[in-house]
Amino acid sequence: MTAADALSAALAAEHAAIFAYGPIGVRLDSASAGDARAAETAHRSRRDALMLRLTALGATPPAAAASYALPYPLTDRAAALRLAIEIEERTAGLWRAALPETEDADRGTALAALTDCAVRATRWRIRAGVTPVTVPFPGRSA
Repeated sequence: MTAADALSAALAAEHAAIFAYGPIGVRLDSASAGDARAAETAHRSRRDALMLRLTALGATPPAAAASYALPYPLTDRAAALRLAIEIEERTAGLWRAALPETEDADRGTALAALTDCAVRATRWRIRAGVTPVTVPFPGRSA
């Protein structure tokens, strides 16, 4: 796997996260919905930076899908919070996978993104009342 491949996979995760925060936000109270909007904005910023970086590397950035299938219906606040946690964990996993494939500024970008996702996942766990609120190795599947 090349750095461009790893960054492309992370970009695909960012596209999916942006999509997911729309349905998540409408199931939350106003304070939590504000956090969902902030998370979506953060993912949009990462997406935009990744698109520029991949273009600079001579790679074609993967386009967002027209729609994404959510893993389960978002019928209430609890489901929305659960999905927010999952989205951040999945995105963190792809950023974690990019770490060994990247170097220099790209590795710094991947580490910062992994950290951001881990912090957001922790905040969503706190809000959802999930314990433990932190995981020992963010982005690593169990």
